[in-house]
Amino acid sequence: QVHLVESGGGLVQAGKSLRLSCAASGSILSVNAMGWYRGKQRDLVATITSGGSTNYADPVKGRFTISRDNAKNTVYLQMDSLKPEDTAVYYCNADITVEAGLGGEYEHNYWGQGTQVTVSS
Repeated sequence: QVHLVESGGGLVQAGKSLRLSCAASGSILSVNAMGWYRGKQRDLVATITSGGSTNYADPVKGRFTISRDNAKNTVYLQMDSLKPEDTAVYYCNADITVEAGLGGEYEHNYWGQGTQVTVSS
């Protein structure tokens, strides 16, 4: 069983910063691409590969920074210069390789439970 647990959401004023964390735990062989999404449609916010290559949605470029600690199977989202339109539930996502039966392995996509970010004007 694999779990993604997010933390760091909350209520902040516009212009302030928040840092989200998401830790993967369980029977993990490797954590591959990780990312953050937001809202009911789970719109892309940012992704990062296991090698550190990043991708950002246009609305957050220059304000948000995604990073990861591979030793801790954790991904972070540093959110600066927050705007009211950044208000949403933020979801962590990860492609994780787990053990299959008979010594095999397979990659599966996992979602966290979501963490609320509210930015007041």
